[in-house]
Amino acid sequence: MAYESRQKEIFEIIEEVCRKRKREEKIKVMKTHESWALKDVLRGFFDTTLEWTLPKGATPPFTPSHIHNHPKSLRRANRDFKYLVKGGPGDDLNTWKRENIFIGMLETIHPEDAKLVVKMINREKIDGLTRVVVEEAFPGLLRDSEK
Repeated sequence: MAYESRQKEIFEIIEEVCRKRKREEKIKVMKTHESWALKDVLRGFFDTTLEWTLPKGATPPFTPSHIHNHPKSLRRANRDFKYLVKGGPGDDLNTWKRENIFIGMLETIHPEDAKLVVKMINREKIDGLTRVVVEEAFPGLLRDSEK
């Protein structure tokens, strides 16, 4: 009996990209695992026109889900990013509701993806991944506020 392999979590894809040495290998991994969730996370890190409407610099108080029993995947939870960026439907939400959506997301996705999302909101650097490589993998994905 053949078993279907599971899709990798977003943090696993990012880790695999960062382990690769050559630009072409990094791009191949990103293209192989292309998804809206991966692209949304990459935009969250590198798109300078995207402005998060959450407090920066700290990890919010949340209880991470269990590694082997997280109810959601970032592949689906990324849909809630629209409530967390300036110019999205979340602009009409009060701060408490917006932060509740964010904490709810962090508590239901894989704990390593939750760490990745917190780094993304805080615009922390990812060692082994650059804007140039992301732009080459997905042309037109990123915008620059300085253009």
